[in-house]
Amino acid sequence: MSSEKSFDAALDLLRRLDPNRLQEHLQNLIQLEPSMAEDLLSSVDTPLRVKKDPKCSQREFLCCDYNRDIDSHRSPWSNQYFPELSAEDLKESPFPSEGLRELEVLANDSFDIYRDLYYEGGISSVYLWESEEESPQDYAGVVLFKKGDRSLSSWDSIHVVEVTHTGQVANYRLTSTIILYLDKDNQMTLSGNLTRQTEKQGTLPVAGNVEHRHVAEVTNLGTLVEDVEIQMRTLLETVYFEKTRDIFHETKNSVESVEEQNKEAHEEIIKGIQGM
Repeated sequence: MSSEKSFDAALDLLRRLDPNRLQEHLQNLIQLEPSMAEDLLSSVDTPLRVKKDPKCSQREFLCCDYNRDIDSHRSPWSNQYFPELSAEDLKESPFPSEGLRELEVLANDSFDIYRDLYYEGGISSVYLWESEEESPQDYAGVVLFKKGDRSLSSWDSIHVVEVTHTGQVANYRLTSTIILYLDKDNQMTLSGNLTRQTEKQGTLPVAGNVEHRHVAEVTNLGTLVEDVEIQMRTLLETVYFEKTRDIFHETKNSVESVEEQNKEAHEEIIKGIQGM
């Protein structure tokens, strides 16, 4: 089987297996076929992990494949990797440029306010990196949100963005994934994920300093993420919750119907015995 067919088969298999054990299934596939490790890790969204930044008062940050180097993850707060890497490894570790780091800091501060308003808790992290496009203004990044504990119920939002510029117009291509896990008193669980792609243009100031341009960039991205999250929340409520409710009521009605039939059969037997 060719590598492309193996990769497609692996993705198809992951879609059919229990999403509660996605991380376990992913590691098993990587052990089975190590050559697919990089492609699988970059293509399959898994629940976000949480680490603490010892250089920034143990402030929590989110971990994913986009801020990982070897087995360490870069914190958006101190811009350092944890666990700490060796000096030799750090020479090859990816870091945003000085200008992009300034934009990353502003984005983290802004989305932290967004997280507090919309999620009323949880953790957020934003990571940016240079794009492979020719324009030095182009970049890519990921906006992450996590609310809840995986052992109970959790909501993970992963928004991967590619930004290209043409003059004063910025084009934002967003791929958003929401991973939902609900546990109702260990009696019923509901889990799954939803992915959507969105593209939108935004304008940047003609004149002004770099700070003004950064504010416009974060504003455009924040508005897009806000709109997409509202749409996906509504879609999840319609698809997941309404469908689950229909299944529950259908199951309940079926059980009640069987119980009613058993009750009628029991009454008929009683009558037959009494008539003997």
